[in-house]
Amino acid sequence: MRISKKKQKVKGGIKLLLMALVVLGSQTSIFAQDFYAEGRIPIYEVPYTLPTVDSIKLVLGQVRSYYEASSKQQIIDKTTGKELKDFSKPNKNAAVTGGFSSEWSYTHGVVLSAFDYLDNVTGDKRYFENNPKFFDFVVKNLPYFRENDKQFGRDASGWPAIVHMHALDDCGALGAALIKTYQKTKKKEYLELINITADFVSNKQFRLPDGTLARNRPQYQSLWADDIYMSVPFLANMGVFTGDKKYFDDAVKQILQMSERLYIPQRELFDHGWNVTSGDYDPHFFWGRANGWTLMATAELLSVLPKDYEGRDKLLHLYRSMIRSLANLQDGSGFWHNLLDKTDTFTETSCTAMFTYAIAKGINEGWISHVYGPVALTGWNAVRTRILPNGAVDGTVEGTTFAHDNSYYYHRGTSVDATHGYGPTLYAGAEMIKLLQNDKIEIVKAKPNVINSTFHFLLKSEWPNKK
Repeated sequence: MRISKKKQKVKGGIKLLLMALVVLGSQTSIFAQDFYAEGRIPIYEVPYTLPTVDSIKLVLGQVRSYYEASSKQQIIDKTTGKELKDFSKPNKNAAVTGGFSSEWSYTHGVVLSAFDYLDNVTGDKRYFENNPKFFDFVVKNLPYFRENDKQFGRDASGWPAIVHMHALDDCGALGAALIKTYQKTKKKEYLELINITADFVSNKQFRLPDGTLARNRPQYQSLWADDIYMSVPFLANMGVFTGDKKYFDDAVKQILQMSERLYIPQRELFDHGWNVTSGDYDPHFFWGRANGWTLMATAELLSVLPKDYEGRDKLLHLYRSMIRSLANLQDGSGFWHNLLDKTDTFTETSCTAMFTYAIAKGINEGWISHVYGPVALTGWNAVRTRILPNGAVDGTVEGTTFAHDNSYYYHRGTSVDATHGYGPTLYAGAEMIKLLQNDKIEIVKAKPNVINSTFHFLLKSEWPNKK
């Protein structure tokens, strides 16, 4: 049958249309493939998501459980490993069971202060219960170890950092936690250790002629940024506890006078250490945890210092400028590096937790702008990846001296047994809970699997329709 020219044209047009649709479909498929192949949708190294309060509580509970399982908190005979029952006479083999929760160490003090804070934030009493449990264990057995020390020497002291107190590391952080524990329990047996610590910090610890707390190591007359945390939280809590402003005065003085030697305005960061010999030409090493100690201590002092207190404005400037610098130095993963300005050093857990806490705290207290919210959020998400299923905190740099060469800082080890990361992680989680529950802020979530979406923290008072 013969087809008319008109029908041939229609048929030809349909054929062309079908061909066009096939081509368009194939191009769409190629376009869709290219859309992903070219990396237009970001793939984040650490989940770029908004944590929930429950997810944070779950992590914090894991860390608490790990801490609680770390030691039996017993006095044992170190030759047999068996628990001692007879304390009627000194025993040179008497020892405290090993493990984190039995240590008299500054890192343990940070954990106990964090437990006190989590009790306030969450109302979960399981955290704070660890505080009187540990301090009761200490004050009950300390007289026995003092007698042992008299007869057998330091190795039989149990907690030699108490019996032979000689540095801020021996008392400051634990002293702060002890004051907080006393404030809630009112156990009079804690007062002796509080007073011993106050006397040591105020009257016995070595100071420069202007009163700045210092050490004669590793160089003669050295300042360590770490010592801001080893002293200021204790002094701040003594100020609250006693009502004596001399403690507030000393706390403010320590930060401001330390900053005169250690804070580098051009970098808005603290050098790890300084010594008299090097003076104005001391080399600068911007170690992460030293800056973290500084920020955490400043936050604790600002929390209790009256708003019109002399020097408070200068403290706020240091706090704000450091956070501005740290926001720019944060790694794309959400972590910060062991040497903050050296992006080829490893990313480190303890300083990341410290900065996360300090930034979230600053927003919640109104000390810094809410726009820093995503910096804290991504910091927490990063820390979360370092919490092992059993609650151990991994990726924390080992104890680190005040050094004078990059090679040393570059090659520090990390471990779950470096306990400096546990307290800051607990603090960071507590403050992130408060940030997520902050009713003055609206959080606009980032949308997953889209080309361009981020988090925005909005201050409701700036938006009339959000009040």
